[in-house]
Amino acid sequence: MKRFHVHVVVPKLDESVRFYSSMFGAQPTVLKDDYAKWMLEDPRMNFAISARGGETGVNHLGFQVDSDEELTSLREQVVAGSVTVEDQPGAQCCYASSNKYWTQDPAGVPWETYHTLGNIPIFGADSRQAPVSESSSACCAPVTAIPAVIEKRSDGVRSD
Repeated sequence: MKRFHVHVVVPKLDESVRFYSSMFGAQPTVLKDDYAKWMLEDPRMNFAISARGGETGVNHLGFQVDSDEELTSLREQVVAGSVTVEDQPGAQCCYASSNKYWTQDPAGVPWETYHTLGNIPIFGADSRQAPVSESSSACCAPVTAIPAVIEKRSDGVRSD
């Protein structure tokens, strides 16, 4: 089953935790010095905020799935629509180890689809991350290097 995922960069974590806790009527499921996450059931959503630099506002959108089989199925669905993806297996970020892929919508909004494998004690531990924006050194930053233009092959199928 999918869970909608939203990650917002905030200027002051404590103020945002207070605001979103009131908004959702629940305290964060994960609370760190630089990160908070609410695993909501109504609506079914993984809502995360972080104060690790970068532009304030929506950082990326996505789906969290319950299995690698569901991750593969969604990836195949996206690729079948001629959308380019950037795979990121075994990613270590946002206090979690996950298999994931990134893509971007036509307006450049990053989308992350992932299956969490377990928790890790630090925000990010992996230098094998997908490309990140030049202004941010934080992990979990959305991919900005996915080619925006995909050439069309002679058989009508778009490829990257």
